[in-house]
Amino acid sequence: MSSSPAFSKCYSMKEAEAEQGIRIHSELMVISLNCQHLTPKGEKNLYTQYKEFTAKNSHLFSGYENTLLSFYRSEGINNPERHLHEVRTDFANKISKDSAVMRPDAFCAAYSPRILKAGQMNTAKIRKWASTIFPSHPVSHAICAKN
Repeated sequence: MSSSPAFSKCYSMKEAEAEQGIRIHSELMVISLNCQHLTPKGEKNLYTQYKEFTAKNSHLFSGYENTLLSFYRSEGINNPERHLHEVRTDFANKISKDSAVMRPDAFCAAYSPRILKAGQMNTAKIRKWASTIFPSHPVSHAICAKN
């Protein structure tokens, strides 16, 4: 990516994937915390499943964070780490709003299957999920046109 101002406001596909990956990870955290009390008897606690998913894929999420931190630095953001924390908080707050307006059992019925599904994914599947830009979850920057 060029450092010229014309290119500084768009994401490469790698940066878009990184943002979506951080969104997915943040959403899974909120789901697991909100739904852990509704884990079916005899099954592993949803928050425990989320923590295992995170540990298994720590290299991927760390890479996503580093990609975004580099982008934020290139944008001239003074405190990229704080900005990344704010981005994660924003993603978590968005899904928390769904949790707040739905009955807990309805929210968990709709969202908790994502924890199990994510836990069964390998790195390639997670990356494919993160690189799919859904209209309902657009990335925060336009994606750069290929030259």
